[in-house]
Amino acid sequence: MLSLEVASGADLLLELNVGRERLHVNSAPSLLIEEAIRRGEASLASTGALAARTGRFTGRTPRDRFLVRDRVTEQRVAWGKVNQPISPACFDRLLDRAKEYVRGRDLFVQECFAGADSEFRMSVRVITEFAWHSLFARNLLRRRQADDPPQFEPELTVLDLPGCLAHPAEDGTHSETFIVLNLDRRIVLIGGTAYAGEIKKSVFSALNFFLPSWDVFPMHCSANVGPSGDTALFFGLSGTGKTTLSADHDRRLIGDDEHGWGPNGIFNFEGGCYAKCIRLSREHEPQIWDAIRYGTVLENVVLDPETRAARYDDASWTENTRAAYPLEFVANVVPGGRGPRPAHVVFLCADAFGVLPPIARLTPDQAMYHFLSGYTAKVAGTEAGVKEPQATFSTCFGAPFLPLAPREYAQMLGERLRTHRVPCWWINTGWTGGGFGAGRRIALPHTRALVNAALNGELAGAEFETDPIFGVAVPKAVPGVPGELLHPRETWRDPQAYDRAARDLAGRFVENFKQFGKVPAAIRNAGPRVDF
Repeated sequence: MLSLEVASGADLLLELNVGRERLHVNSAPSLLIEEAIRRGEASLASTGALAARTGRFTGRTPRDRFLVRDRVTEQRVAWGKVNQPISPACFDRLLDRAKEYVRGRDLFVQECFAGADSEFRMSVRVITEFAWHSLFARNLLRRRQADDPPQFEPELTVLDLPGCLAHPAEDGTHSETFIVLNLDRRIVLIGGTAYAGEIKKSVFSALNFFLPSWDVFPMHCSANVGPSGDTALFFGLSGTGKTTLSADHDRRLIGDDEHGWGPNGIFNFEGGCYAKCIRLSREHEPQIWDAIRYGTVLENVVLDPETRAARYDDASWTENTRAAYPLEFVANVVPGGRGPRPAHVVFLCADAFGVLPPIARLTPDQAMYHFLSGYTAKVAGTEAGVKEPQATFSTCFGAPFLPLAPREYAQMLGERLRTHRVPCWWINTGWTGGGFGAGRRIALPHTRALVNAALNGELAGAEFETDPIFGVAVPKAVPGVPGELLHPRETWRDPQAYDRAARDLAGRFVENFKQFGKVPAAIRNAGPRVDF
């Protein structure tokens, strides 16, 4: 359990001054489901899952997220558009507003942990206005076990009140919605939004602040373990295949989203999964399909009014439909949520420009360059106004949740890759033969064959050649994969058009990397060439 020299939010529940008769502490799923339905918060799907809508916000609202700027955060946080500062006085006003709001209301409390490694876990108390939010927190965090101490002392308290609104002119917020992290007092205040993902990512943000001080590298990645006990990490932004590729019937899942790499190996921060389920099918994602049952929370999934069956193809409310379920609902999972240090690290991107090789081996310097870059691409139709591929860079594959300077996380990765000689692979799950609209998406069986070849050691003795623009090592042959697929220029009808597109993407990498300022020359020079 963490023990840091900062103030504690342990007494917040007492400060709220809510009568014991109005507190529902560590309620079982059945009680939370009954209460959510009775209160009109949610309804029951035909599978038994609890289906809820989040109203106005169907995703996170980064513009409304703040960190309190004080003695603990002043010198450590990388302040800017992601980590917006707010004063302690504004936080106090919001907290007073929250205390007034909860008078006479029932509150639901879950006492859980973040972190499967007991040496580095954080005890988290989540206090919610909605019963279904309490079930969400219970599903996503790690639940207390029989051998845990009977006295629960929270090291982080999350107070989640969707109906509590800020007064921007008085409270220093941009709107009535607020997500405020006070890392000194270890309190998170959430108001004005019913999107449950704010709870999950606020806890993740706190871990990203505290854990590096304990030599634990916090990561936005999925992880699994092979038959020989080899752990693989999969970093990637939304739509790159992180969840799909880590769910493999030959390998056991540690977790699908948030992990730490510490002295004792890899450990999952969470006790559940928060899976996208838009256009979900049993054929393509059987693990997620089978996990949606009694006890699962469905978020913004449309139900058939007659049968109560989920309409997974219906995006009329949002494309960001979700299912939140505990890990024990997943077959072939590692029960303890832990694994040995990685034998392989995989970076995933979906290159909609169609110019990156489907697999490449990275040096430690290249790994740090591409970790800092965090590249993927949006395609037409994914967002309003997107009519052609757009390069997207999210530092460390999780920029919205990183309070510290990106180089601190990159240094932790680089040190571990070098010390343990962990190979790092760059996998393109996007297009080949041309960009989006002209080429074709790389077939999932081919991507799985590439990943399996890397993880199973089939490429250890392979012959590689260097990509002239991106500078990465590409294998000349991979079992079960067409040879021309490995060399994207050969899949284009017009090689000169490929050269232009590749140079254009290389230039975007270089331009994006300028934001990192003073970076060691070896890392800066590990990126693509623009003088080719």
